[in-house]
Amino acid sequence: MYRGVEVYFGWSVSRRVVADSKGTLKWAHTGAAGVGGSMTEQLRGSGAVVTNSRGIHAEPMSDWVIAAIGFCARGFHTAVAAQREHAWARKSLASASGGLTEFSSLRVGVVGLGGIGRAVARKCCALGMAVRAVRRRISASDCTEVVWVGGPDRLLELAAESDVLVLTVPHTAATANLIDDTIMQALPHGAFLLNVSRGGILDEQALLKHLRSGHIRACVLDVFASEPLDEGHPFWDERSVLITPHVSAVTDRFWEREIDLIVGNIERYLEGDCLRNVVNLEVGY
Repeated sequence: MYRGVEVYFGWSVSRRVVADSKGTLKWAHTGAAGVGGSMTEQLRGSGAVVTNSRGIHAEPMSDWVIAAIGFCARGFHTAVAAQREHAWARKSLASASGGLTEFSSLRVGVVGLGGIGRAVARKCCALGMAVRAVRRRISASDCTEVVWVGGPDRLLELAAESDVLVLTVPHTAATANLIDDTIMQALPHGAFLLNVSRGGILDEQALLKHLRSGHIRACVLDVFASEPLDEGHPFWDERSVLITPHVSAVTDRFWEREIDLIVGNIERYLEGDCLRNVVNLEVGY
């Protein structure tokens, strides 16, 4: 089906695409930002340039993060749980221990400062939050409003200084199970955790432990280690967990941005110029 193909566009790059187009494939584009499922040895050895759609999803996903921060900081997780029980929870929410927090009081830690992480940082800073971040490569172009940007070796320090920890880091061999029991324990008591990355970077059992102890006050999760989330998973019944089904990137403007990226890259390809969003096949993003 793909024999003789020179350029391929799809949601991912399957083994069949690579096998059928062996010797002819020069460029493959995936509509996803995460490319872990496409990173086979066959693709790495094909000689093809691979591009992805990173940056396309930054605006809707950062909007999701802002909404999730508001959900946690303004006690909506408590209100939703009370509503299910037909309980008027004004006393608990309005008390000094209710935990209702203003955006300007929050310290936000961003794990991964790529396109999505930068959009999150920009919007959080605009709302008065103090943002810190870690990323694999520190760049002079990182958001100037951010308090500090450090390397992966500062992740524990980031956690200790974060009332809200936002996970936007790509899922690679280096980031698998990155947010483990030690990192969660370092968070301040009553912190919030938000994940729009991949479920595989987060130790879900450790998260359950810290939620049930109250150390982590609430979390909003869009991604999980296994999807769809099993109907018997304990997350479903946790009062302090909000689940969305891997939809943080969904927007009615996706094709507007994706077509701009594809058409621009086709023009570059035909002119022999460097393509945008080239994936480092060794690193995995």
